[in-house]
Amino acid sequence: MTEKIAIRTEFAPAPAHTFSQGVRKGPFLQVSGQGPVDPLTNEYLHQGDVAAQTLRTLENVKAIIEAGGASFDDVVMLRVYLTTRDDFATMNDAYGAFVAANTSGVLPCRTTVFTGLPRAEMLVEIDAVAVIA
Repeated sequence: MTEKIAIRTEFAPAPAHTFSQGVRKGPFLQVSGQGPVDPLTNEYLHQGDVAAQTLRTLENVKAIIEAGGASFDDVVMLRVYLTTRDDFATMNDAYGAFVAANTSGVLPCRTTVFTGLPRAEMLVEIDAVAVIA
């Protein structure tokens, strides 16, 4: 049986609650939902700027993926949670630029959901699944 391993890195924010930054089991790596938080200060960044929040959030996701032994090319699924439909186009542009710069082949799948988020400062939250060959 394959061991389940908690993934931890100082290059992404420490979990605020009772969950891991990421978990790897066999070839699967799940990254917990990340927000626009500075990993050094744990401060929420870029209030009101969904593009900057999207990029910071994706950097946090990427750091956990790399700590789990994967690369962004190993990501098969990203889920994006936005607080308002009005931010979709701006988020999508920032997301597209980041993903294009960090993948070399097939783009990951994505789902976008409009919902409330745990903190008022958060305009976006993103989680990921990677498969490591």
